[in-house]
Amino acid sequence: MSPDQSRLTAVTARLLGEVRSSSPLVQNITNFVSMDVAANVLLAIGASPAMVHAPEETPEFVGFSRALVINIGTLSKQWVESMEVATTAAHAQGTPWVLDPVGAGATRFRDQTVQKLLRHRPAVIRGNASEIMAVARVAGLTTDAARPKGVDSSNTTSEAEELAILLARHCLCTVAATGAIDFVTDGQRSVRLSNGSPLMARVTALGCSLSAVVGAFLGVADDPFEAAVAAVGAYGVAGEIAAEKASGPGSYRVAFLDTLYAVGEADIQQRLKVL
Repeated sequence: MSPDQSRLTAVTARLLGEVRSSSPLVQNITNFVSMDVAANVLLAIGASPAMVHAPEETPEFVGFSRALVINIGTLSKQWVESMEVATTAAHAQGTPWVLDPVGAGATRFRDQTVQKLLRHRPAVIRGNASEIMAVARVAGLTTDAARPKGVDSSNTTSEAEELAILLARHCLCTVAATGAIDFVTDGQRSVRLSNGSPLMARVTALGCSLSAVVGAFLGVADDPFEAAVAAVGAYGVAGEIAAEKASGPGSYRVAFLDTLYAVGEADIQQRLKVL
């Protein structure tokens, strides 16, 4: 095991333990499709989910949450208002938050929403390769018009790496571009991980739920980069183990929740793949 893999394995196992011991409250303003799955994924890994999105209470709720997760999957005018007031409060109060730019690049309304939210300084941006490339374009870092296939990526993670680094430097945050190979960077440090299973892409909202898990790890970590690496790593290890128990997408969803609940330090030590 290389020194870098040994260190990141230890960090992942430690932060997973801290999530379970402290059960951080994670506020989610997420999409209709992912609410149930994301809440159950957070409970399975040991965190405490809250799906609070009314603009009248989101700022107050941010005040006692350990992290905020914003997912733009099913946008409406009121939800954008909620996202803006919540991220404004998070930035003012020092609550770290995660941006999941679902479908960025697909419509002007979606891109305008991303542009507004970036002003409030996310600690982590987590998306697939096409989404990360689209956010980089919204931020003025490229003129390439990467477009997702709905909520799926039409680009590989390797295609997004250079823009992910530029985006992390521009926004002073950590960027996680996830896919068959996951790439996490804060503009200075970069890590590639290769756990997971193709079945993960066959169950709706597992990508959105990963962003919620990043929020849970962010709530117990001092370093957003380490939080993102650990969350992506632990999630991928669980996904890999679950695939060994499942026969298809339906059984995989159940196996994944069970595995996420049971995954432990020994699994991280044996399976985490740092490239």
